[in-house]
Amino acid sequence: MPDAADKRRARESDPTRHRWQPSERVPQNMKLYIASLSTPSPAALAVEIVERKGIGHPDTVCDALAENLGMALSRLYLERFGFILHHNVDKGLLWGGAAQPAFGGGEVLEPMDIYLTGRATREFRGVKIPVEDLAIGASRDWLGKNLHALDAHRHVRIHCLIRPSSTELVELFRRSRATGIVLANDTSCGVGYAPLDRLETLVHAVERRLNSPAVKTAHPEIGEDIKVMGVRQENRIALTVACALVGSHVRDLPDYYMKKARIAELARQVGGAAGVAELAVDVNTADGDTADSIYLTVTGTSAEAGDDGQVGRGNRANGLITPYRPMSLEAVAGKNPVSHVGKLYNVVAGRIAAAAVAQVAGVEEAHCCLVSQIGRPVHEPQVVDLRVRAAAAADVQDFRPCLTEIVQSHLSGIATLWRDLVHGDERFY
Repeated sequence: MPDAADKRRARESDPTRHRWQPSERVPQNMKLYIASLSTPSPAALAVEIVERKGIGHPDTVCDALAENLGMALSRLYLERFGFILHHNVDKGLLWGGAAQPAFGGGEVLEPMDIYLTGRATREFRGVKIPVEDLAIGASRDWLGKNLHALDAHRHVRIHCLIRPSSTELVELFRRSRATGIVLANDTSCGVGYAPLDRLETLVHAVERRLNSPAVKTAHPEIGEDIKVMGVRQENRIALTVACALVGSHVRDLPDYYMKKARIAELARQVGGAAGVAELAVDVNTADGDTADSIYLTVTGTSAEAGDDGQVGRGNRANGLITPYRPMSLEAVAGKNPVSHVGKLYNVVAGRIAAAAVAQVAGVEEAHCCLVSQIGRPVHEPQVVDLRVRAAAAADVQDFRPCLTEIVQSHLSGIATLWRDLVHGDERFY
């Protein structure tokens, strides 16, 4: 009788082995493919690049305001009507202002303009919904809480350009409520992977550390507009950090250089705690040697004068930009949490991948891709493509029952996922 090794060799020599077969244990209209990851992990390559745009980067500000508005609308709809009405406020633009930074102060000469756009239900059953007031108020509130050197009233003009929802998408919402089956309001795909590797974890951790409340309290000169670009070459990691310094907390040029060196040291501390032995950190590498050639700001963000922003141009759903990983160009922030698969499938794909690694012994890495079809139930994607990297001597097909159960579990819960998303339990920027 053949042993396990003989069976594995037979499977590996079988010419049909890579012809993926849909599982029999998933909904009839959906195909689940489970296969081996055929490409090497980015961590095993000679070179890897990872980027993260911090909370004060203009693109991230746009994402945050869109998501904050979406959550505020969802909560308002729930409070007034008992359920979430149709909305997609996933479009937005930040037009940078003009400023004159200076040591010990500086001033904003022209406020930045933020344009909030998209679609939302503005009237329901004869009740008018104050979408514009909510959008402007929620945005100023977020800016005031998250950008410590910015005056959310004087330094920003907010324009609400949100129009009523389309009748077709409102009808999909109505049918969902009538049948109890949530229908996808778009044909889209979502992707996720797990786990984060060492470089990804480090880049994420450095930005979060520099933008942490503790660091802001101890070092108020550090603005929220921080971008971290990580490059690994073999075992050597180099981080290039762009960090806006707040002029009111910087005395002069020597003080600026001293505080810039402190930022580099804070980043190295994160690397040391993570066990990264070879780490180089460079901060604000475009700086010159004069006061008008350094990264000094009034508000702690380049949006005051040097840069513009847009929803969807920054971090992906897991908070990183990872060109060596599967990514979707879908803007997750601001989409409704009930039926917009551009949000739901990116969240669920990430959760499926994470669960595969955490719950199935022998699975070391997982990539998941889900694709929807507009008008179909959200829990029945057209295709689920799950690819996993198995430990040595393991066969992916041996994990099929466990992986199928994980997929089914996460898809069956997608109709109630909005309960997590409305309260900000997932962060997409």
